[in-house]
Amino acid sequence: MKFIQPDFKGENKGHYTPGIISHGMLYISGQLSIDPDTREVPQGDIYEHARLALNNVDRVLKAAGLGRNKVVQVRIFTTDVAYWDAINEVYKEFFGEHKPARVIVNAPSLHFGCKIEIEAIAETEE
Repeated sequence: MKFIQPDFKGENKGHYTPGIISHGMLYISGQLSIDPDTREVPQGDIYEHARLALNNVDRVLKAAGLGRNKVVQVRIFTTDVAYWDAINEVYKEFFGEHKPARVIVNAPSLHFGCKIEIEAIAETEE
């Protein structure tokens, strides 16, 4: 296994690694809509939360030397299923023509008051 640790500046007390490469796949731990440098949660709408969580996923991908087009599957947890359309819009902007497998799950609450958490799996090999 290879452990992937992006240059997040904020202290995270969770007992996990943001990404792990194993057998040609990168497993990205759930990325909340929290700034990993300042540890602040955005005060804005779901669009801002979704962009931040996806940016955090992107930072793990980049730390592993991978692009968004390598993502195979995404799991999205959100505190309100009514956010589905907004999340889908931001997700489409993020991935462009690439369409990984995906699920969106309603979760009653997320840590720190975040509105969204995103985990992903990506290929590291052709």
